[in-house]
Amino acid sequence: MDSFLKVERLSKSYVQGKPVFDGVSFGLSRGEFVCIIGHSGCGKTTVLNVLAGLDRATDGHVFMDGREVQGPSLERGVVFQGHALMPWLTVRRNIAFAVKSKWPDWSAEQIDAHVQKYVALVGLTAAIDKKPSQLSGGMKQRVGIARAFAIQPKMLLLDEPFGALDALTRGSIQDELIDIVRKTGQTVFMITHDVDEAILLADRILLMSNGAQTPSGYVPGGIAEVVTNTLPSDRKRASMHHLSGYYELRNHIVDFLVTRAKPNDAH
Repeated sequence: MDSFLKVERLSKSYVQGKPVFDGVSFGLSRGEFVCIIGHSGCGKTTVLNVLAGLDRATDGHVFMDGREVQGPSLERGVVFQGHALMPWLTVRRNIAFAVKSKWPDWSAEQIDAHVQKYVALVGLTAAIDKKPSQLSGGMKQRVGIARAFAIQPKMLLLDEPFGALDALTRGSIQDELIDIVRKTGQTVFMITHDVDEAILLADRILLMSNGAQTPSGYVPGGIAEVVTNTLPSDRKRASMHHLSGYYELRNHIVDFLVTRAKPNDAH
């Protein structure tokens, strides 16, 4: 596979001789949506932070579009579980700040038109001049998503962006995310704990195991399996469970999380 993103033998250690994960290798094609799933402590967020250039691996390399990732870049948009908005700025100005960073030569009119387009995409036009304190949790996450898309990154990195939201809000933002990704052809790497969210959104799902001490010695975590999502690409959240193959896919991932994600004596 001629990968747009190449991750080669990534390793991260905090304690010498006991890497959290080791030998993590995978790729993403341009326009692909990949989710990574695993238990807390397996290193999912560390992998994402290395892809974002916010953390350094102990060993291994990450290449995006033919260049090694050495630090943060506006070529990669990041959305965390906490929305990370500037509380003193309105929605419009929070997003404009990012847009101006990407295109410093743009006029105020160009920036504002661009901001309005992406605010409309996430359904927040009515709240564009409100500050974060005046918004619900779901609305704040929408602003974070709009800001990430507005800089038109080559790749979007999402760290459980809907983890703190109620089920109804989560569902509606998932639908919006699918819609925007389809419209923009965005390449996405996302961490989730939610099996159904992964099945709904992802083209492929990386199953990550935890590192643990076993009777035969320490075993580092890593990518245990890559699951290809064979469900139709136009799947919908409300009707997904009726699709042929849905339960087999779901049961396979749940079985991994319950029985295989951690070495036997580490449950």
